[in-house]
Amino acid sequence: MIKTKLAPFWVIGISVRTTGKKEQFIKDIPELWNTFTGKETIYKIPNKLENSIYVIYTDYESDHTEGYTTIIGCKVKNINTVPEGMVGIQIKKNVYSRYTAKGDITKGIVYDKWVNIWETNLNRLYTTDFEIYGDDAKNPKDAEVDIYVSIS
Repeated sequence: MIKTKLAPFWVIGISVRTTGKKEQFIKDIPELWNTFTGKETIYKIPNKLENSIYVIYTDYESDHTEGYTTIIGCKVKNINTVPEGMVGIQIKKNVYSRYTAKGDITKGIVYDKWVNIWETNLNRLYTTDFEIYGDDAKNPKDAEVDIYVSIS
């Protein structure tokens, strides 16, 4: 875990409202990924700054066990033009704990890292957390995915 401050930035993507109850997120988030990749959403996002894929967790009802919104999208210059069926969000300036999941994405390394985070005694804000799938995640069998958890 590395503590880091990040400047604000914007993301445009597609979203789903899910919950930790009955592990509903285990169904909803893969379906959102399938929609994102199957409909080639990445190519429909305007004003992209890069091709990294951001997975945002926000609008928490209380903590990760309750309801929250997941957004899969890309970092953009602004959210002035958000295509129909997509959402735009500003990731506010904040302090984050950064974790890195390393290994085979198809074997659940990102989920396993989240389980570890959930069991850690962090002073989490439950405002906005996110993962970045950048160049180091292009090979799914040998990937690195950074996870940023908002803390106070």
